[in-house]
Amino acid sequence: MIAPTAIPADERLAAYNANIEAADKDPALSPETGRTMDKATLIRFGVGFLVFGLLWMSGLAIVSAVLLTKHLQSIFGPDVEGLTGVINACTAVASLVSNLLFGTLSDRSRSKWGRRTPFIVLGAILGGATLFLTGMVTNAVAITVIYCLCMFGLNAMIAPLVAMISDRIPMNVRGTMSAFFGAGQTCGAPIGTLIGSAFILDPFPGFVLAGVLMFLGGVVAVVIVPKESSADFLPKDEGKATDVLRSFIPPKFSTAHDFYKAFAGRLCMLLSYQMITVYQLLIFQKYIGLDDKAAGAAMATMSLITMVVSLSGSVVAGPISDVIGRRKLPVIAASILFAIGMAMPWIMPTAMGMFLYAGIAGLGYGVYSSVDQALNVDVLPNKEEAGKDLGVLNLATTLGQMLGPVLMSVITITLGYAAAFPISIVFALLGCVFIMMIKGVK
Repeated sequence: MIAPTAIPADERLAAYNANIEAADKDPALSPETGRTMDKATLIRFGVGFLVFGLLWMSGLAIVSAVLLTKHLQSIFGPDVEGLTGVINACTAVASLVSNLLFGTLSDRSRSKWGRRTPFIVLGAILGGATLFLTGMVTNAVAITVIYCLCMFGLNAMIAPLVAMISDRIPMNVRGTMSAFFGAGQTCGAPIGTLIGSAFILDPFPGFVLAGVLMFLGGVVAVVIVPKESSADFLPKDEGKATDVLRSFIPPKFSTAHDFYKAFAGRLCMLLSYQMITVYQLLIFQKYIGLDDKAAGAAMATMSLITMVVSLSGSVVAGPISDVIGRRKLPVIAASILFAIGMAMPWIMPTAMGMFLYAGIAGLGYGVYSSVDQALNVDVLPNKEEAGKDLGVLNLATTLGQMLGPVLMSVITITLGYAAAFPISIVFALLGCVFIMMIKGVK
């Protein structure tokens, strides 16, 4: 058998282009091979995506949902709403820049290890180390800078891995693969919150575990997912620096209406989601009225509820989306479910209200995250720039991460916690409207 690298570069490039063309005509074919994908390979991709999301999100949630707030309170006192908003805004800007940066750079990579793999491995190292260090410093500026570096490492993993769905997965199973990707994240968040709540009185080992989980996310995913083909045969970009910078420019609005509607829908949904997620501990403390120990126990219960319903929604929604050939319907239904769940603690400012939120909104977010990634891939205007364009769409996530905590801090300081829930509902439903407006995807 002839090794792929022994075949002349022009023949490999011709086969590469032929495979993409074949996959464009037949949704059952892989853009990477031009052939149908066997069940074992699909399972490896699915498990790799699932484990990746589960590990990195668990690690991040340990810090973002619980320990970062507790760490700040131990340094600056109980009233850290404003500082929490500023830190999350800064890290979201870092995510915004890094997601687009690494998506574009991986598109242009010509590494013998593949376009995406080197970024994932290096991102795992940077993300894991800096997530741990976030809890080891006591200066607000240092915490912010290190947390921003963590976002660079995280997005060096996420942007290339998401682009793999476009590069390598047949269109007719992208909903299922997106479900695995989403299930890992939606389960990882409550698991991380559950773990973080166990370390609320002794944060140090929690920060250690968070860093390890973030690191393992990228490394284990690379091991499980089928090895990426070398990209050394692809034409190298010989342009000037201005040409490289031009490659970062998002698609023209006039030719990518659906792309930007998907962007707006995701932005609204993630803004709504982040408003509550980042402030869970403070909500239990200041809105519900629980002490640290009771808040930790309530967050643990809430995390278990979210994990079960999110996993159920993710596992079911993705394959159903592939079977019925529709992406918009599950996303719209998920947004409505999320809004209903958000109303529960607004109506009942008790721990039970938050548990109902976890159950209903958690189910909605599980369905949403399992199908939304497939919807994003389907609205891409240029498959050859999948990394960059998915990076642009993921800017909606990072903008939501940035604006959600900032908006929440303003609301809680000026209007109180109760006002946050109806405002969050409005954003979730607005996102639903944008998704309904998409015309090129069913």
